Amino acid sequence: MARAQNTDVERSLGRRMRGAAGLAALAGLAWVARDVPAALGGRLSGARAERAARSPQFREGTFHNRAGTRTMIAEPGRNLVRELIFGKQKRRPTAPVPLLRPSASVPPGRADATDATDELNIVWYGHASTLIEIEGRRVLLDPVWSERCSPSGLVGPRRLHEPPVGIDELPPLDAILISHDHYDHLDMATVRALLVGQSAPFLVPLGVGAHLDRWGVPAERIIELDWAESHQVAGLTITATAAQHFSGRGLRRDGTLWSSWVVAGARRKVFYTGDSGYFDGYAEIGAEHGPFDVTLMQIGAYDRAWPTIHMFPEEAVSAHLDLRGGLFVPVHWATFNLALHDWSEPVDRLWAEAKARDVRLAVPRPGERVVVDDPPAVDGWWQAVA
Repeated sequence: MARAQNTDVERSLGRRMRGAAGLAALAGLAWVARDVPAALGGRLSGARAERAARSPQFREGTFHNRAGTRTMIAEPGRNLVRELIFGKQKRRPTAPVPLLRPSASVPPGRADATDATDELNIVWYGHASTLIEIEGRRVLLDPVWSERCSPSGLVGPRRLHEPPVGIDELPPLDAILISHDHYDHLDMATVRALLVGQSAPFLVPLGVGAHLDRWGVPAERIIELDWAESHQVAGLTITATAAQHFSGRGLRRDGTLWSSWVVAGARRKVFYTGDSGYFDGYAEIGAEHGPFDVTLMQIGAYDRAWPTIHMFPEEAVSAHLDLRGGLFVPVHWATFNLALHDWSEPVDRLWAEAKARDVRLAVPRPGERVVVDDPPAVDGWWQAVA
């Protein structure tokens, strides 16, 4: 009898312990997921929604590309999920990606180090996050410093290398540009850090201000632009230009606009693609705003299943030539695993195409400063870690 009573007690205690463990697990999951609703961002409403409705890009409740494009193209017999799990592609580097820490200013002894009016440097931090140093001003593009590009800290694409500098180590900024609201370009934690550590305004496509508003960015630091609209900041003219892509941070698609950007000083000009497929808009942008001293071109995360929304490297070279670009600096590769191609394939294909078409190319390591008038020679550094 005593043994039976002890067994009953043990079973009861076991059930309680398992219940407590389950509750603890649920509590832990809830704690980790506490920021997910906020990370999804805001929704268009009020004056912001009214302005979006007046955009030529907005109809039937969503934004659209200039020409009808499909984000995914069905391929009979191809299973993307199976390829993602069992594919033989080398989608990660085999050794640590080399990082550099840019100096606080242009290295002494450079011809352009003493003349800020002609200064033009690029510091690529990884993926699309890039600093433009132009005529003594600093413009930061699509900053993402989080470990994952995801609304959750538990799941989603994880960084393949650390940021080369801490976000609190960034120099004072004059403007922060966001190309669109996908998680690998717009990150809540990074925005909140920049809100505290910087005073620069955020320039964003129409509707993206709703996300910033939800995250506590004051209205006076949010500047929303439609395609072909410009804003003057710190002596620079910054213009939102067309791109061919899509948007969305949850189940709803295309509730905010996407764009490329022109950053123009008195003498120097930079173009940034954001995310985009190849389209005839590049030639139009080049004719209206070019030539450009440097173009920052998306080259990674492409696939034949979505050819209209991300460029292949060869298409990026064609776009650079359409834009009347000078130096080509690739972005949107190396940091997050977002497609099925090999990790180093985008830049390998780019290097071959640039040589074939006589395009000036610089491929910096994350954190390396590129002086546009004196760029480093391409040395194939990525091949040693691929």
